[in-house]
Amino acid sequence: MRILLVTGKLAEPIVKKYGKGCDVFVTPVSVAAFLTPELIVRYLKKSGIKSEDYDLILIPGLVRGSAQLIEDEIGIPAFKGPKNAMDLPAVLRAVRKGFKLSKERPADELFSLSGLKKVEDIRNRTRDKRYIEKALKKPWNILIGNLPVGRDFPARILGEVVDAPKLGVEKTVEKALYYLREGADIIDIGMVAGETNLDFIEEIPAIRERIGENGFDVPISFDSLNKAEIEGALSYADLFLSVDESNLEELVTRKPVVLIPTNQKRGFFPTKPFERVEFLERLKEKALDLGYKTLIPDPILEHVPHLARSIRAFHLYRERNPKDVLLAGVGNVVELYDADSVGMNALLAGMARELSISLLLTTETSAKAKGSVRELRRAVDMNLFDMPKDLGFSLLILKEKRAQEWKFESAKKILEAKERPVQLEQVYFRIWVEGGKIWVNAYRGMEEILTVVGDEPNAIIDTILERFEISPRHAFYLGRELEKAYAALKLRRSYVQEMELFPDFY
Repeated sequence: MRILLVTGKLAEPIVKKYGKGCDVFVTPVSVAAFLTPELIVRYLKKSGIKSEDYDLILIPGLVRGSAQLIEDEIGIPAFKGPKNAMDLPAVLRAVRKGFKLSKERPADELFSLSGLKKVEDIRNRTRDKRYIEKALKKPWNILIGNLPVGRDFPARILGEVVDAPKLGVEKTVEKALYYLREGADIIDIGMVAGETNLDFIEEIPAIRERIGENGFDVPISFDSLNKAEIEGALSYADLFLSVDESNLEELVTRKPVVLIPTNQKRGFFPTKPFERVEFLERLKEKALDLGYKTLIPDPILEHVPHLARSIRAFHLYRERNPKDVLLAGVGNVVELYDADSVGMNALLAGMARELSISLLLTTETSAKAKGSVRELRRAVDMNLFDMPKDLGFSLLILKEKRAQEWKFESAKKILEAKERPVQLEQVYFRIWVEGGKIWVNAYRGMEEILTVVGDEPNAIIDTILERFEISPRHAFYLGRELEKAYAALKLRRSYVQEMELFPDFY
């Protein structure tokens, strides 16, 4: 296959290095991203490129506009390549295997879309009515409300609204909708420990209705150890968490319940894995004798320093009870570890896949756990494949899969950078983030002159420069702070002007 790679002058060495087996056409434009389809057509025509010379033209992924114009004018199929030349080998391999590129989207984005399309295909298959009917005949699959759960379905995520009565109906609905848009499958109503909030329980139908009005028909689970609260919620919820030895005989129901190896009244919890598993098995047998229909054991996933023993308990329980549907509270681990949540959620989801744990309970109570539902959903999607690697999508947020090679020959004259004193100016700015946007107040003295709001740094700085005369150094400072604010928004971190976003760890 004869392929022509189009690039700019600065990227020529990298493109030639990674585009082996292809011809490279170097335009007189220094930065490839500054090219347009119109410019490329002009340069190709000027050089005498004809339709019979090549089978395919690849232009830089960062070029704005469609490659269709190039194909129309030159007569050679033209598509967008990757945004970074280092990804050329993967793109060229894919093209030679028949992968369809786009004239509008960069190739590396298509890889991600292709992987996510496979995820959607898998999920759609498990939504098929006949598939569900057949799967539910197997003992390791159950129905929670209208949601099939078990080994033959993707792991389901429960997003817990902690202390829902304290939040009230409006905030509970708001949090539930947030979880669902992030990827949760079930909304868990968490009650307040040590309190009895029967009035709030009567609001559960209204909460379900409000959620439904926003397009989500999902099960509601109820999390409480309070007997009166559980009894009050029996008619309203689809799943009940935290049934243990202390309330087992009082709350017999045919709805699904999560069974935990404790006795809260006696403060009993077997810490040794073997004892924990045996106790949970005895509870399960007793529950079935009492008339419970659908039981979901939860051997309890403990936080560090007891994580290993609890994983051992899960492993032991699974070996002895291969057909049971299990739940794990992964939020216990994430919330009580001062480390980034994304890696922990990925690893815990992988562990859940290995142990066929079908329900993952999490929450986003603390700032460090923000985004956990979305992270878990991505991890669950990655685990739908044999290996969570090279899928076209990932959970690499702050780290990179491979280092990017981006350097140039230095000029003959090299200057050592020196900082100069900053001159104070009449106008100054205060930047903050709120509601998913960046806000900037302009001041003269103590007087607020103007507020600029947007979600893209270039638009904000352009708007400021149109209205205020500020020095280049001041403009550079604003640009740097706006980019920090933008990064904070993308990473769901807080932003404080002139404060570093990340600690000096590495």
